[in-house]
Amino acid sequence: MSELITLKATARPRAGKGAARQARRDGSVPAVIYGNHEPSETINLEYNELWKQVLRGHFTSTAIELDVEGKKHIVLARDVQVDPVRDTPLHVDFQRVGKDGVIRVSIPVHFVNETQSPGLKRGGVLNIVRHDVEVYCPYEKIPRFFEVSLEGMEIGRSIHISAVTLPEGVSPVIKNRDFTIATIAGALKGDDEAAAASADAAAPAADAKGAAPAAGAKAAPAAAAGGKAAPAAKAAPAAKPAAKK
Repeated sequence: MSELITLKATARPRAGKGAARQARRDGSVPAVIYGNHEPSETINLEYNELWKQVLRGHFTSTAIELDVEGKKHIVLARDVQVDPVRDTPLHVDFQRVGKDGVIRVSIPVHFVNETQSPGLKRGGVLNIVRHDVEVYCPYEKIPRFFEVSLEGMEIGRSIHISAVTLPEGVSPVIKNRDFTIATIAGALKGDDEAAAASADAAAPAADAKGAAPAAGAKAAPAAAAGGKAAPAAKAAPAAKPAAKK
């Protein structure tokens, strides 16, 4: 389970691009807190502390306690805008956790025991349908990941959400069907093998066609336009009888 991390912040009295730029010049990261039927609050976060937590990973799937000048909020990072060149955080959106403490979050899926799958050993391919699964869970019990074993999986087999062991209090967002997470598919032929197979299949068809006419044989006259046969050539007139003496 993920642990609750704490970040200190200061209130940002003004909103807008100008105030956000000024916060970045001062070495802070502008952010906003919203949700739970309460007014939005604009805040500034200390850049180094925020960046340290982002580098740890799972930042958007970890519950955070924001201490805004003594006032504490339990939140979840919903969006982190980053610099397109340096890949450093520019702005963060935080959503408050409701009174019931249940949040909606995406959990990554990890696959293990690939070497114990007969289907993969015979050249099958693991086709991952869902890299993440959305679930409802208490904010203090967010799983780091779901683990799925491929032991004994043959080609053609599918892995459904029912095969995943969910912790207590965790339930999938999709409840009306046993959706697929991954399948073991047969390996596809390479381009060279496919081309060779296509050529082999075309060869008998070519042999089945009529053989080429023998050398010296005259070709049959072509049909005239419109599908009618060309008229036969007229016979030469018979020679006249010799004159009487």
